[in-house]
Amino acid sequence: MKRIHITSYLATALMTLVMVSCTKILEEEPRHIFEPGFFTTEKGVYGGLTSMYAHLRWIYGQPYYYNTLETGTDEYTYGQSADGNFLVMDISGQGEITPADSRSDAIWGVTFSNINTASGIIENAESVGTIPTALIAEARFFRAFDYFLLVQTFGGVPLDLGAGELMFNTSASTTSVRNTVPEVYTKAIFPDLLTAVNDLPVAGRVTGGATKTLARLYLAKAYLTYAWWLENPNNIPTYPEAARVDPDGHDAQWYFQQAYNIATQAIDDPGPFGLVETFYDLHVGGNDRNNEMLLYADHTQDSEFYNGTCINCFAGTDAGGNAAAWMVTWNYTEIKSAANPDGTGGGVVSVEREAAQALGRPWTRMAPTIGAIENTFADKTLDSRYDGTFATVYRGNWPKGGTTNTVLYNANDLPVYPEDAILTFLDDESQAGDIVYPTGANFPGKDYSGVGAGVLPGRSDFVISPRGIGRRVFPGLWKIGTYRTDNGSGVGQPNANLTRPFKVAKFSELYFVAAEAAVKGASTVAGKNARELINVVRARAGKWRWHNNGNVGKIEDNSAAMVVATPATIDINYILAELSREYFGEGYRWFDLIRTQKWNALATTYEICGANFGDHTPQTITRSIQPYHYLRPIPRDQIDALEMSAAEKQAYQNPGY
Repeated sequence: MKRIHITSYLATALMTLVMVSCTKILEEEPRHIFEPGFFTTEKGVYGGLTSMYAHLRWIYGQPYYYNTLETGTDEYTYGQSADGNFLVMDISGQGEITPADSRSDAIWGVTFSNINTASGIIENAESVGTIPTALIAEARFFRAFDYFLLVQTFGGVPLDLGAGELMFNTSASTTSVRNTVPEVYTKAIFPDLLTAVNDLPVAGRVTGGATKTLARLYLAKAYLTYAWWLENPNNIPTYPEAARVDPDGHDAQWYFQQAYNIATQAIDDPGPFGLVETFYDLHVGGNDRNNEMLLYADHTQDSEFYNGTCINCFAGTDAGGNAAAWMVTWNYTEIKSAANPDGTGGGVVSVEREAAQALGRPWTRMAPTIGAIENTFADKTLDSRYDGTFATVYRGNWPKGGTTNTVLYNANDLPVYPEDAILTFLDDESQAGDIVYPTGANFPGKDYSGVGAGVLPGRSDFVISPRGIGRRVFPGLWKIGTYRTDNGSGVGQPNANLTRPFKVAKFSELYFVAAEAAVKGASTVAGKNARELINVVRARAGKWRWHNNGNVGKIEDNSAAMVVATPATIDINYILAELSREYFGEGYRWFDLIRTQKWNALATTYEICGANFGDHTPQTITRSIQPYHYLRPIPRDQIDALEMSAAEKQAYQNPGY
């Protein structure tokens, strides 16, 4: 299979709806406009398809959009340096989500641009005469992919971009009519995905290309999500208003069954895909393009052109780069060790900013909740996923930053050397009663710590227990962190956008989709009830190859114990807990909570300590999650650009905004 890096000519043809023209689009070179007749040429079809893969960069890894999928859930809240983009998404009294400040606007124009490109290919490619149906199926997949993203986020959205439903539009339009949720699913998403399943190849035509397995995953996810929408267990409103009735006459149970059938079919007929052997190997930098990955927003260190943004500079956060990891990285460079054995001599930065997976650029915009650390990842011994998710030990790297001291002095005035642990987030509260914390950033008369971390007798590393994490100091997110191979002996390029792919879809999701459908009543086949499906993923979680916390190899197989520990009967809450353990911080959580209508139940309250150094007293925060929050507002730029009356614009907007 030929391996290429996917780039783009441009992420759209002529702008469809004024809403599209108001949004930044892919700015790669060479920058060509797709003229209406371009898709009647072979070059045009291939160029359009390439742009579809590239448009993923504007969505996945985009930090402000990433924030909308995590902040406000049971996984993340806002951090000490959060600006309004992050504060409002927490829905905890720090501001209101409005059409002007909801960063879900990041997907509106990008997806509609791509949808129109897909429609141009679908309409015209057959007339070229040299385009295989498998390539047209790629366009169908991405059109369905984007509509699925939109309908989950905003409710019903337009199928007619100005030239008719699902037609390629060649002129800007200043009017728009939103279709209902059932129309979007049954007219656009399901037909396109069914065709994609039938026509896509088993193995992608390029590395990371769309495949039959990928289409089956999204068809199963769409069936599952629509089934929940039809069932509507907690009476969450929809918009535009529509009866919870399927136009094709099926009920929710039928769709749950279809989700199960398609997902298990993909599991049984995986093609070249499968589970990576360990959770660590799934996420370690340099192994991103593995056989568990069904789709990713590609980046590369090899070429600036194919990376989509500069490699060795700060490209900003709206330029199609991967910068999400910065948001969940605290400013660990504020950790200080002392130059002298008595803890004096001036504080020395002992953990330098470095382009390493556990470190990277610190922005402190988002912080994990105490409940996520303490409850979601309660098992940190058998289950490798906590260790493979978070950066919990910050090690000395001061020589890489130019500090010449061969030894520094840390907690309890004890010596530390490069690669020693300088600060550790403890796994549990078993030693919490013995920790002595300073009242502020530092201990009196000492020049070390600087971040309000505590000491334990006999330990040279500073420590913080799970219930001591706050909005300023917290475990980082190792799994999506920086990875580079050009650091040499120094700190490398920690301020440049990440040059590793951002994961979008994984083979493991098929097990969760099937298990969730089974919990919702789908009839199962032998060997694939909900518990058995979940245990496939849990068994993998029990396998260790490396211990991040200890920075040492760890060959250990706890699969059997993990399987035994699974409850005999699992419910949707258990599925959601497992989803969080498996995909924590990857941008899945808000969709999982709104699909199952469990957002209120699981995220209305959370615990976290304050934003000041030395604050280790948990506070319980209450969010005001309202039913209308289950949809994001239509972006204000879109509403403003429509040539409608004020009343019509108000009717176009989702209620509550």
